Amino acid sequence: MFIEQGINEENKFGKYFLGMLIIIGASFLGQIPMLAVILFETLKGKPFPSTDSELMNFLEPNLNLFLLLFSYVVILGAIYLIVRYIHHQKFISIITARKNIDWKRVIFSFSLWAIFMAVSTLITYYLNPSDYKINFQLGPFLILFVIATLLIPVQTTVEELVFRGYLMQGFGNLSKNKWLPLIMTSTIFGLLHIFNPEVLKMGNIILVYYIGTGLLLGIITLMDDGMELALGFHAANNLIGALLVTSDWSAFQTYSVLKDVSEPTAGFDIILPVIVIYPVLLIIFGRKYKWSDWKEKLTGTLE
Repeated sequence: MFIEQGINEENKFGKYFLGMLIIIGASFLGQIPMLAVILFETLKGKPFPSTDSELMNFLEPNLNLFLLLFSYVVILGAIYLIVRYIHHQKFISIITARKNIDWKRVIFSFSLWAIFMAVSTLITYYLNPSDYKINFQLGPFLILFVIATLLIPVQTTVEELVFRGYLMQGFGNLSKNKWLPLIMTSTIFGLLHIFNPEVLKMGNIILVYYIGTGLLLGIITLMDDGMELALGFHAANNLIGALLVTSDWSAFQTYSVLKDVSEPTAGFDIILPVIVIYPVLLIIFGRKYKWSDWKEKLTGTLE
């Protein structure tokens, strides 16, 4: 099974700790181009950004998005080297238990969630048009489309490789069970979003959504013996979100079709996806791919 592919007596948890340090280092390395551009702009007389809000709006949105996402390309290379030369595993072993990546699963999951996001955005806009303004500009949007289509899947894939792949197997080596890796990776995934501007704007309650999303992605990875469905979902979530709606308080400032100008509040709408929509997704995936023995796959022991 997928998580058991990382179980190896030589894969002590210290190796995973070292691997995470390298990944963090690669993240900082990947941010050097953005820092260089910011310093170049300040040398031209632009005030250095002193707050997160100023940093988000310091550069032209498309350039800012490109530089933000570029660091994930560097991290992707680091993950490959860590898996191959520190853990001596095939790279595909942290992606799926199948011999090859099942792209049909990726496409199905991506399409399902992309359609849901597009339809739900249209409904929300129709019901509350005053909460949005048209933000569409053809030229900048086309540039955004190219950048987002090429690099957002890299960003989401890297996050899945780290949490649903590398760390999932790492905690499996440590605990020799499946429930601890699921809980730990979902919690860490959610808590790392605490620095997102959405959390600062709406409060810590939104972490329920992030942790719940991590839990969903972890469950479908364990049940499906691979992260293909998680890859598709995560890519659709970030890509369609970046193309359709932006706001002054979102992590991605983009030339999207719409801009949310409402005052955000964290209420039942934050919890709704976790307690209603995500379970429906699990039912859809479970029936389509004939999942069974849920208890063993989510909480069983590892050999």
